Amino acid sequence: MPPDDPRSHEPTLNPKALLNDLKPLARTIEADILEVTNEDPDALKAVYDEAKEAGRTGHDFTTWREDRVAMAAASWILACVFVRFIEDNQLVPEAHLSGPGPRRQEAMDRQTHFFTQQASATDRDYLLYVFEQLQPLPGMGDILNPAHNPLYDLPVSPDGAAAILKFFRTRVDGDEEAAALAHDFTDPSLDTRFLGDLYQDLSELIRKQYALLQTPDFIEAFILDRTLDPAIETFGLDTVRLIDPTCGSGHFLLGAFHRLLARWQARGPATPIVEHFYYWMLP
Repeated sequence: MPPDDPRSHEPTLNPKALLNDLKPLARTIEADILEVTNEDPDALKAVYDEAKEAGRTGHDFTTWREDRVAMAAASWILACVFVRFIEDNQLVPEAHLSGPGPRRQEAMDRQTHFFTQQASATDRDYLLYVFEQLQPLPGMGDILNPAHNPLYDLPVSPDGAAAILKFFRTRVDGDEEAAALAHDFTDPSLDTRFLGDLYQDLSELIRKQYALLQTPDFIEAFILDRTLDPAIETFGLDTVRLIDPTCGSGHFLLGAFHRLLARWQARGPATPIVEHFYYWMLP
């Protein structure tokens, strides 16, 4: 790989430091979104009344709004974390938010070009543009789909969006002359478990409200050892299927996928991995 390819570097993603720095940002974005909703309180109250009437909430308006604001703030931030992860690991050719080496400046230049095309646009418009550009990519449609992602329900202000962009472009110790970014998402293993941990721990309110708690790796392995593996032996690799009814962060499904794929590869080592993947994934 070329020297400036992030995947040629040692892993630099530090989930603990990232969480510690994102928590204050989450509080800032929550306050920002709350202020935006206060500009048109009747609109949000109408959404609440509809949810109340349909039986989708039993909370009073204040509690319900607090929950929605926290969810939206987390969604804005986590969407950007995901974008940075795929950018830093060059899963997409162009950088829109930031990145190690020259990709930070590339992203900033791309935003400047966006503003030249849309003179009245704000930083919020740019973030929405970034999400729109990535939606057609495989696997990104559901993550950034306006029909599913809470970030589209409650917008940040332009200043709030600027704070998010600043966070992901900040250099080490805030020094503009520093070579490294404060948070680099490079990881050659492409391990995304940190995303679930981040979602779990970013907002205490969300964690308590939705009982978010990721299953540790060793428990996941313990359960799959005693469920999936015996099922394969009993029913056969060709017929076994599985479902995770709760499917929180999806780690049981990911763990099961890796086990099934390994068995298919052991059965047909000369078969391209993509063929194994589609045979198992398609009905």
